[in-house]
Amino acid sequence: MKKLALLVAAVVLVSCSGGGSVEPQNNTRSLKIVQYNVGVFGKELDNAIPMISEMMKELNADVVSLNELDSCNLRHSNYQIKDFAEAMGDWNFRYAHALPSYKGGSYGVGVCTKDGIISSYEIHFDKYDGSETRACCVVETADYVLASTHLDHKGDTAQLTQAKVLNEAMVAKYGKCGKPVFLCGDMNAYPNSNTVKELKKAWSQLSGTDITISPKNPRACIDYVFLLKNGAECKVSRYSVPSVFTNGDVTLASDHFPVFVEVEFNRN
Repeated sequence: MKKLALLVAAVVLVSCSGGGSVEPQNNTRSLKIVQYNVGVFGKELDNAIPMISEMMKELNADVVSLNELDSCNLRHSNYQIKDFAEAMGDWNFRYAHALPSYKGGSYGVGVCTKDGIISSYEIHFDKYDGSETRACCVVETADYVLASTHLDHKGDTAQLTQAKVLNEAMVAKYGKCGKPVFLCGDMNAYPNSNTVKELKKAWSQLSGTDITISPKNPRACIDYVFLLKNGAECKVSRYSVPSVFTNGDVTLASDHFPVFVEVEFNRN
């Protein structure tokens, strides 16, 4: 009877946030992450969701961090992240509003994943000296945690303060999590900026410094993928800023390039 109890205990894994349990699989996981500021799917096209979903399928993405999403407002009446998730084949998703009252609806960031979502978490940043309030959307799956954010583009103090708040919140919640914790986002900050230096106090940079903005006028790297320094080990097997697609045109899809990172890690 004691042996049976030990066996049952060995196959139960509680989520980092304490919101459920799953059975672990003791093998290596390959995870294809895409960070993409999609510009409300409407920078050049009326609706870039069909194009961008095909681009993500071409990358064989497992999880996509999405910045600049409209939700049921006067600019776009649809719930954009839901429509994108459906276009990806009914993926799971979470959305966090940055502007809860925007043109009759809201505006924010989100995460879409083919994996089941155990729990989700939101961080909301004040405006400070910046342009507007911002947010971070976090999802936890059986194998990993992934956060999507979009920091302020106007105020240096706001952007740096948001980075500090994000670090503190994520370390407090996931610092002792055994799973890899990824942070993706349009940080509106260059690689040598104080904001990125601040983020690197808590995170390791997985993506490179290739230009991410803009496809029509390439000039800077401001989009990144990071790994929380919580002891979980990950190996980057592939990294790129894709610019050519068979089923899409980056110059029409958005004013950002997507950022692709494939990592390998051991499941708990």
